Amino acid sequence: MKVKRRKNRTANIGIFGVGFNKYWSQFDDLLDKLTGKLNIFTDRVKTHEVQVTSFGIADDAASAYAILPKLRAADLDLVFCHMLTYATSASFGVIVRGLDIPLVLVALQPLKALDYSKASTYMQLCNDDFCAVPEFTGVAIRMGKKPPPVILGTLEDDQTTEGEISQWCNIAMVLHDLKRARIGHFGHPIEHMLDMQTDHTALTAAFGCHIVQTEADELLRLQRTVTETEFKDKKTQILDLFETPNPKSDPITEKLTEKDLQVAARVAIALDKFIDTYNLDGLAYYYEGQEGSPMRELVTNLIVGNSLLTSAGFPMCGESDLKTCIAMLIMDRLDIGGSFAEFHPIDFNEGFVMVGHDGPHHINIAEGKPVLRSLAKYHGKPGTGAGVEFKIKEGPITIFSIGLTANGRFKFILAEGESLHGPIPPTGNTNTRGFFEPDVRSFLKKWVAEGPTHHFALGIGHHARIIQEIAEILNIESVIVTPEDK
Repeated sequence: MKVKRRKNRTANIGIFGVGFNKYWSQFDDLLDKLTGKLNIFTDRVKTHEVQVTSFGIADDAASAYAILPKLRAADLDLVFCHMLTYATSASFGVIVRGLDIPLVLVALQPLKALDYSKASTYMQLCNDDFCAVPEFTGVAIRMGKKPPPVILGTLEDDQTTEGEISQWCNIAMVLHDLKRARIGHFGHPIEHMLDMQTDHTALTAAFGCHIVQTEADELLRLQRTVTETEFKDKKTQILDLFETPNPKSDPITEKLTEKDLQVAARVAIALDKFIDTYNLDGLAYYYEGQEGSPMRELVTNLIVGNSLLTSAGFPMCGESDLKTCIAMLIMDRLDIGGSFAEFHPIDFNEGFVMVGHDGPHHINIAEGKPVLRSLAKYHGKPGTGAGVEFKIKEGPITIFSIGLTANGRFKFILAEGESLHGPIPPTGNTNTRGFFEPDVRSFLKKWVAEGPTHHFALGIGHHARIIQEIAEILNIESVIVTPEDK
């Protein structure tokens, strides 16, 4: 049973084709043929649940100048330039110069190979998609831009290009939400966690998101508005999603108590209302409240509600970690999870490190049904209540930390590994057996040498390169610590 998204992923993508106007009078139906080719590609992009606008074909400088203001006005996240046949770079130069969003060249010829016994100039022109690519990338560089990435293959029946189109649509979805996100914040970083301190203006400068300062007292007020129907529905949702087993070896755990379930359910409802009140897309917080107060009970029992929201595409970060909240948002919009994590004890016998955390987790990437346990104490923090325990799905994983350099610039630190089969500690926290090449000692030494925060986002699959592509688009330094897939 998966938690449904609060909001569907989306992006605004523009598509225009390029050709050479001299051809239209030379070959009677070539323009119609290439327009059909553009429409086939446009329909393929639409299958990726993005909003698509086609801007027609630029076939000379004048038409490129005419298309540019339309592209700018459309509030796009990414543009595909479909190389329909050879085109002079005058149909492209002003566009690449004038856009500040990613532009991807698409060279997808209809035939896997020419039929050489029947080949003609017309057939060549219909499949001349790559011919102008070197001209276009070279002109982009002359315009002071990075050379655009290229999707190269065939128009249909090409799984490689289909994967690349999907990847770029996913990147567009990340960029769409990053530059529009309202990330809530209340409280403060844990005083002694110096790596958690974050300049809110720097986050807006780097990612476009806005940090919304919220008040914990509003959460307390909203808790008082919870109705009996809302309470019963939330309890049912929690019990459907989680197992509640008897305790095992950890003496601070016990079977989930009715009191802890009730508190968790009421707080989760208040949290839902809170994020609607502030119109938020994510939340980072740390707050303790006065001992014995209703506020203390509330802010120390956000764990279950956090996990429900994180799984629904709304990243929640404890310990006031705004940077990792952004990393979790990026992973979620790539549809690969994005759980809150840090390194736990190392297993030197089997060569892995435990990866997990207390607090918010992405239930949709759990291996099996997650567990709720009542905890008599939260280690290192005040309060008692329900804790979430599970491991990440077995198989490939990616970890992603956003660190800060000495000059105050953000840095993406990435690694790919494997979630291994085997037991985890029954402590009411998430834990995953993380294996990273070349070996656990070498990897961890290399990881810490890159300057990560001690938290990171944890997702399924190997996706370090696509996240590094996002870093390049945002002009952020990045590094992949582990060897990439061959």
